[in-house]
Amino acid sequence: MKIEEQRTAELRQLARLVDGIDVAMLTTHAEDGSMVSRPLEVLKFDGDGDFVFFTAIDSYKVAQLDEHADVNLAFADPRRHRFVSVRGSARVERDRATIDELWSLPQRVFFPQGKDDPHLAVLRVQVRDAAYWEPNGGMVARAIDFVHGLVSEQPTDLGRHGILRATGTAPADRD
Repeated sequence: MKIEEQRTAELRQLARLVDGIDVAMLTTHAEDGSMVSRPLEVLKFDGDGDFVFFTAIDSYKVAQLDEHADVNLAFADPRRHRFVSVRGSARVERDRATIDELWSLPQRVFFPQGKDDPHLAVLRVQVRDAAYWEPNGGMVARAIDFVHGLVSEQPTDLGRHGILRATGTAPADRD
């Protein structure tokens, strides 16, 4: 994933948290109101706070986004015990400059006609806010905290949790 310089400290922290995680689970609303998730390769986190993907213009997810643009992106890096949940608003566009910038040969698997494939579109998710969980310290510190939690009656703090706001407004419905 290409990460551009972000405009706020909170978006810079979000960029640090997702750096090295190349696939996000995109969750949308289905017609019946249920939630649907699927993996997408993250191509870029641009300087405006948008996560950028390629998608097929005639895909089921695009039809869902036409009805309900609010989405969630879930990032997980189990190796580093780092997890991020991003709420945002999605939009689909045919931005030729973005396609030219982000196109790579492996994309041909999904778009056989190359960057001129008539099904190819750009999916952008504008970050609203994000929740994250990451460990305190390195592996040794986590192991000590875990053992302490097993032998103690006191709860153990195994990591940090926080909320990042892209716009400076308070997030709702986060725990």
